[in-house]
Parts: sequence; structure tokens; C-alpha cells
Amino acid sequence: MLKPQERVARADWKGIAREMDAHGCAPTGPLLTAEECRRISGLYDEAALFRSTVDMERHRFGRGQYRYFDRPFPDLVEELRQALYPRLLPIAREWAARLGRPGHWPDTLDEWLARCHEAGQTKSTQILLRYREGDWNALHRDLYGDLVFPMQVVIGLDEPGADYGGGEFLLVEQRPRAQSRGTVTLLPQGHGLVFTTRDRPVPSARGWSAAPVRHGVSTVRHGLRHTLGLVFHDAA
Repeated sequence: MLKPQERVARADWKGIAREMDAHGCAPTGPLLTAEECRRISGLYDEAALFRSTVDMERHRFGRGQYRYFDRPFPDLVEELRQALYPRLLPIAREWAARLGRPGHWPDTLDEWLARCHEAGQTKSTQILLRYREGDWNALHRDLYGDLVFPMQVVIGLDEPGADYGGGEFLLVEQRPRAQSRGTVTLLPQGHGLVFTTRDRPVPSARGWSAAPVRHGVSTVRHGLRHTLGLVFHDAA
């Protein structure tokens, strides 16, 4: 059986970069097996593994619940973060160059997180989300502080159509001087989706402009939907 790092390496990263340029999000293909997905989603009820729980309806984020993992993270979560960061880094740096922003992210995730911690961003941001029938997530951006890595990954842990209905991943982009554009994605079990947590560079008369992007989840019509969210910066 392939390890998560090997599955990340097998993804079409040139194709992912093209999809990100075109749409602000891109499927990775399979990153986890069905058994690994069940193992991770089964952790949700082990409260000691998490630093906090968020009730979305209480905070007017939507309806549903998610939990932030505490350190140390489960092995699969940490292995995926470490494997994905260097693959996303060239895309992040290229986008920063287009937008005239500093592409100051170091070569390793550990170095980058050390910078976050020095700046006071020390809270873990790896998320396990649970949606039941009628739950949904409002459009938002996961920024958490001044130091931001502009891309993140969400992985579906249940099978759409079998375990739940609805619950599509939504990405909405506000293009400069134009109507908003939306992308709808169903996440197959074990498959990842890379997406921007800030802006997508879009061509303009002056070179490149920043199109702000937000993401959310449509209403779950039936069943139970779990996802794993991998964020590459910590929270203040």
C-alpha cells in the first residue's frame, strides 16, 4: 500500500497548477484510502484530541460543527501536511510574484510554522468537520492572522451519494469589475481539493489583479459528511 507521501507525489502537480491558475481550486486525486478516511472521521468523538469545538450556528457561520486538532496531530494528518506543503509552495510563490507581494515562505513547513509562532500565531488550525442533514457552511476565508499561506487542502472522508447527499464544496470568486464566479465540487472519498484561501491572480490591463476568493459548503440534504481541512499556517 502506498504511503500518503507517495500518493501526494503521484498527483499531477503541473496539472494542479494549471487548474489553480484557471479556477482557484484543483482536485488532487486520491490521498487517503477508504479505511484511512474512516479512521480519521472516527476520531471526531475523541474530544481529548482537539483544542476546541466550534458550533457554526452559534457564531452565524452556517450550521454544523467542526473541531481543531490539538498537537500532536494524528500521523496521517501530519504526514499529509508535510508532503503537501513543498508541492504547493511553487504555486504560492508564483502567485505572489504576479501580484507583487512578498513570497517569503521558506522551503519547509517546520520553518514556516516557526515564523508563525514567533509572530504569536501558535494555535493549531487542522480541522475535522462534521455536517448532518440540514447543515451548511457560509462563504469565508481561513486567514487566522497576519502570516498566511495562501493555499489549503480539503479531503472528503465520506462517499457522496452513498453516505450523504448535497454538501458540495463551493468556491466563489469576485473578479475585478465583473460578476462573481462560482465553482461547485463534489469530493469523492479520500480525494483532496487544493484551493486558495486568499486571492487568485487574474490577468488585467495592468498585468495582474487580485480576485478575492471565499469558500463554503452547500446544504447537506441527508446523511453525514466529514471532511479534513489542512491549513498551512497557525492561528493567533
